[in-house]
Amino acid sequence: MRVGAPPENPTVLFDGDCGFCRSWVNRLAETASGVDTRPYQQSRSDFPELDETSLSQAVHWIDADGAVTSGAEAAFAYWSRSSWMGRLAQTAYRSLPGFAPLSELAYRLIARSRSVTSLLARTIWGRDMSRPRFRVSGDLFLRGLGLVYLAAFLSLLVQVEGLIGSEGILPAVETLDLIANRFGASGYAEFPSLLWLWSSDTALVALCVLGSVTAMIGCATPYLWLPWLMNWTLYLSFVSVGRNFMSFQWDALLLEAGFLASIQTGVHASGWARRTGRSSVAFSASPTVYRPVSWAYRWLVFRLMLSSGVVKLTSNDATWRDLTALTRHYETQPLPNLIAWYAHQLPEGWHRFSCGVMFGIELIIPFLFFAPRRLRHLAAILTVGLQVLILFTGNYTFFNILSIILCLWLIEDSRWPERLRERFRTPPVNSGPNLIRRLAIPAICLNLLFASMLLTRSVFRSDITYPEAIKSVYRTLSPFRILNTYGLFAVMTTERPEIVLEGSTDGVCWEPYEFYYKPGAVDRPPPFVAPHQPRLDWQMWFAALGPIRNSPWFYSFAQRLLEGSASVTQMLSQNPFPDTPPRYLRARVYSYRFTSQANRTETGDWWTRSFTHLFLPPITRPQP
Repeated sequence: MRVGAPPENPTVLFDGDCGFCRSWVNRLAETASGVDTRPYQQSRSDFPELDETSLSQAVHWIDADGAVTSGAEAAFAYWSRSSWMGRLAQTAYRSLPGFAPLSELAYRLIARSRSVTSLLARTIWGRDMSRPRFRVSGDLFLRGLGLVYLAAFLSLLVQVEGLIGSEGILPAVETLDLIANRFGASGYAEFPSLLWLWSSDTALVALCVLGSVTAMIGCATPYLWLPWLMNWTLYLSFVSVGRNFMSFQWDALLLEAGFLASIQTGVHASGWARRTGRSSVAFSASPTVYRPVSWAYRWLVFRLMLSSGVVKLTSNDATWRDLTALTRHYETQPLPNLIAWYAHQLPEGWHRFSCGVMFGIELIIPFLFFAPRRLRHLAAILTVGLQVLILFTGNYTFFNILSIILCLWLIEDSRWPERLRERFRTPPVNSGPNLIRRLAIPAICLNLLFASMLLTRSVFRSDITYPEAIKSVYRTLSPFRILNTYGLFAVMTTERPEIVLEGSTDGVCWEPYEFYYKPGAVDRPPPFVAPHQPRLDWQMWFAALGPIRNSPWFYSFAQRLLEGSASVTQMLSQNPFPDTPPRYLRARVYSYRFTSQANRTETGDWWTRSFTHLFLPPITRPQP
């Protein structure tokens, strides 16, 4: 069918008395350029060839040449002017066998039950059907991410010399020499780090300080691109050479989030602030968020949460299967805090219930991250609630804070307080094309592909074989930590072995070393330490779970104590040999348990402990 007087622009005719129709037409109109939309009630005289009955039953698309389509075909024509998903749907309608009749059938069913469909739409979207916007959320996320980077760099600053300094446990200089000897020139790509250029103790401290500065700049001026690229580069420099001390999942998560922040800000790096004359410090200076970036962040938090649930099931751990894991978790986690002691005293039934709720949030709720507005906001509330509970009952560094900040990408601007939204009233800035913007879609598609590979192979333990070309590209990208696997506590530890280090000058009388944060003296309450991560204390927890051969770094640690290395001993709260290092050193393993409420009242102790075995037999400091 054609109309006798074609419109100047393609035109959509819809039922203006239908609130559901009006909402969706207006939603697509936000991004459908060069298209006019009119209620058919106001345009009957312009197109007399169209009868009122058909106009009231279906949307109509009138092309600039006068051609008329209706129903699903018209809806796809309009949608194709709005997004790439619409163009994909239109192509499927025209080319995919069976897609067109099924689409028309679905359209007729929806059109005949508009009241029910409208109620369902209001239930899951709300009354506001406009496209989601993330200017407020994007700005708050970057500022929050800047604070997380600041915490990470400051935490590293106070311990970096003891961990990987020249007199530290695993010196970066030695690590780089080992890499160079083994990998040759390819080591630069396999272990990307600025420390290849300069790896002295001064360099380690300088990079931490520089990272702290760039993190503060990123927090204060979030849409400057360079600070985010520097944050990612500087932190990657430490992760690449930090070995055991920089191999935690939250280090990988911070790098992946930081890389996405570089893309988020990089797509606007074509002089938007210069063109608008706005201060980059003001809230209102934030440009509109490039939509694929918001989906990439949601994909990241989806993988994080779903993987955390799936690994618990695929590990076949008995305590997760029977929901008793939390009866031991608070006591056996790496660094408990004071609240963990009280949580441990709760009844077993409560622990089982909590475990079931946790599985629901980790296995089901992540799929709502891609759902319409209200369901997505509900998912955000539940996910943040879980992270807050973990944050309050354990010392998981900046991990829970970072997870909460990532959930900001589930919350649209319409849900933020009016006073906050007022700061973003100025029209959003859409930057012109630049190299990063052109590469963003391919990069995000690669992220989807490779992250799906990791999800199926590492988390779901699939035996799918991928083409060698894809695996080669992944091997090239993996050293940069922009694609990672996640999933904490796949197997719950049911005991708490703790290594107690002791030194002696005569081999008879032994004095214990005390750590700042890991359990030691039984009368010392579990401390609060997050978002700081005492990385030596954390590695001591891992070392205690197995024999010393599984933790070869421990020999270097013991050697540094025998040498009296100041950079290492400063990471300990009590050094019983401050003037002269001990001649002998040994490490013994004790089994620690939380005291009961009654025992705590009687003795004042937070822990009970009993000796189990020798971890490191007595070793001697070489005589001069």
